[in-house]
Amino acid sequence: MSDRASRWGADANAEADRAEPSDVTLIAHRGCAGQYPENTVGAVERAAPHVDAVEVDVRRCASGELVVFHDAELDRLTDAFGRVADADWEALRDLTVLDSGEPIPRLEAVFDAAPDDLLVNVELKEPGVASDALGVARRADNEVLFSSFHSEALATLRDRDPETDRALLVADAAPERAVERATELGCIAVHLPIDLATESGFVDAAREAGLAVNAWTARDREDAERLLAAGVDGVIADRWDVLPRTERRSRD
Repeated sequence: MSDRASRWGADANAEADRAEPSDVTLIAHRGCAGQYPENTVGAVERAAPHVDAVEVDVRRCASGELVVFHDAELDRLTDAFGRVADADWEALRDLTVLDSGEPIPRLEAVFDAAPDDLLVNVELKEPGVASDALGVARRADNEVLFSSFHSEALATLRDRDPETDRALLVADAAPERAVERATELGCIAVHLPIDLATESGFVDAAREAGLAVNAWTARDREDAERLLAAGVDGVIADRWDVLPRTERRSRD
């Protein structure tokens, strides 16, 4: 694991040693979706002073642009209906998220809003967005981690640029298979739900393979404390106040 990649998790030389609490990376899930309108420029700007990294979701709209939006459908977060993939950017740009006044942004806008020292985790919601997302990230000054449930997306990044930092998102799998697949894809990390990270032996298996473990989604202090006790490297959280500053690495 490179020095650059180690900012996202465990030191490769540490083998199976647990991360110290002060080394835990706090990652703002969708820009701290429990506090701010998710996946918006405003969320990134407001979360940035309090976290080490911000996570955003990327998918493609009908006219080809990469938009930062979690759901395939528009109705939960906007007053529109239908699929993001069927809407042109000209229509999407006029929508606001959760009546906040914050518009749906393109990926470029998120990078423009992020301080240069803020780590950015780009989750690829569709396999076909990998190459274009890489192109956007290359023009930014931030360190970027690409994560996805889609192995094809991570394989595309590996083949296009082996130096990209990649993480496999896992929802439900045996530790051995998930670690094997992440290793095959050249990932530096696995991203696990809380139940897997705390109960299944995933952390030990991943750390023994030299992979960092970032866990989702901590919604309160209790969730975060469970993850700290499990020895994870990163906490992906809906709120930045789930971890005191003394329990995480600092960008200051």
